[in-house]
Amino acid sequence: MHWKNVLPEADLPNGARRVVTVAEREVLLINRAGEIHAIGNRCPHMNARMEKGEVTGDGSIVCPRHHSVFDLETGAVEEWVPWPPVVGRALGALSQENALPTYPTKIEDGSIWVGIEASE
Repeated sequence: MHWKNVLPEADLPNGARRVVTVAEREVLLINRAGEIHAIGNRCPHMNARMEKGEVTGDGSIVCPRHHSVFDLETGAVEEWVPWPPVVGRALGALSQENALPTYPTKIEDGSIWVGIEASE
C-alpha cells in the first residue's frame, strides 16, 4: 500500500467534503461523524462528479445526476439508475452496474492519509 498525505485533519471537519488528487485519481473525501471515507469522485455510470451527491443517514451517497446509490464504506451499488422511472431503467439496462472505487484512509500526525494499492 502506498500512502499519500492529502491534507490536515482540521481541513475536513465533521460533515465536510473535499476532492483531492491521489496517484492521478480524483478522490472525494467525506467526513461522516468523524469517520473519513475516500471514494472515486466520478460515478461509474456516466462519469458524473460525486462531490455534490447526497450523503444519506445510513452511510450511502447518491449520484446527483441519475440517482444511483452507493455504499460509502465499500462502494457497492445499492440501487442502480432508479430515476427517472422509465428512462432510468432503460439506461440502467444498457449499462453495467459498477461499484465506486474506495480507498483506505488513516489519520496520523494530524493529517489525513489515503492509501492506493501498490500494484495500481
